[in-house]
Amino acid sequence: MLLRRAHNLVCYWRDGAFVIQNYLGGSEVSLAPMAADLLAAFTDWTTVDEAVTMFPDHDPDSCRAALAELHAYGFLVSEDERERDDRLAEHWETWSPEAGALHFSSKDAPYTESPEVNEDFRAGKRPALFKNYPAADRILLPRAPLDVDAGFVRTLYARRTHRAFSRAELPLPVLSGLLAMVFGPSEFLDGHDFGALMKRTSAAGGSRHELEAYVAVSAVEGVTPGLYHYNVLEHSLELLDPAFTRERATHLSFDQEAVAEAPVTVFLTAVVERMSSKYRAPRAYRVMLMNAGHLAQTFALTATALGLGPFQTAAFRDSELEDALGVDGIAETALYVLAAGIPAADGRDGEPTAGLDAFRRAALYPGDHA
Repeated sequence: MLLRRAHNLVCYWRDGAFVIQNYLGGSEVSLAPMAADLLAAFTDWTTVDEAVTMFPDHDPDSCRAALAELHAYGFLVSEDERERDDRLAEHWETWSPEAGALHFSSKDAPYTESPEVNEDFRAGKRPALFKNYPAADRILLPRAPLDVDAGFVRTLYARRTHRAFSRAELPLPVLSGLLAMVFGPSEFLDGHDFGALMKRTSAAGGSRHELEAYVAVSAVEGVTPGLYHYNVLEHSLELLDPAFTRERATHLSFDQEAVAEAPVTVFLTAVVERMSSKYRAPRAYRVMLMNAGHLAQTFALTATALGLGPFQTAAFRDSELEDALGVDGIAETALYVLAAGIPAADGRDGEPTAGLDAFRRAALYPGDHA
């Protein structure tokens, strides 16, 4: 059987141990450093017997046993196992290992409570809310309000994250306007060598607009519940899965109540090639994440202006969500979950204003003791 070293490996020292990680497959194992020498023998397709001959000073049976272990961990792949490994090499080649390791090793992380964090904060281990330079000279800024659009200012300060929604159906024109203003094109530009480029109402590095929106409809007037893809050019919803339910969306979002109650949930994905075809350094991965943040903020402000309550979360079941969307998680990968609905009117979504006790517990500047 021919084997080859997986494309998606990183090696490092941690706590005195030599660690090999397959960031696509998720395996992470502490091994003897010689494992790196064994893996180096499999840059090209090679049989175990051929590789063993490269280590004449070591026991052949021990080498075979070690190679079988490396294969079992996914550090070596056979020709029958190469598909996902090859896809990653194709779509993430110019960004790996730096961006690939971060993205794939942080997928499918458990969404758990961390009581020790609350204990640390109760014990006074709180980072400062603000940064200052006590010795620096200062200019006190004018407090007179600027003559800006009052509606925009109200929207800006009214924005907050909502987690409780009315069960009322969302009017279709409201959903249509939300999708158009956030995800639709605002105009098209001549990108010269890059052809026609789309602009949105959000900033996007190089106008690559690699982000796609999949819309889970639970309660919208005139729209059959299900999972849709938002077709940006047509301004249409393409039905992908009529069996996709509110309960399914909630499960994929780690059973968060906001998604359970929202009439609309939007799953953001990135088509990696749109970004990596132009920006071929791993740093472009940061830009892709920034773009998701830009769209999410525009979504939140637009929803607020439309009288809706926005919600956003990075807590979702990556691989299950990508399976549900019908994307492979490599060429197109899930990044963010957004939702919106009519805010609940029963006070369930209220947030207490900070009082004197809260400020006593806070560290305002570095060096303050809460």
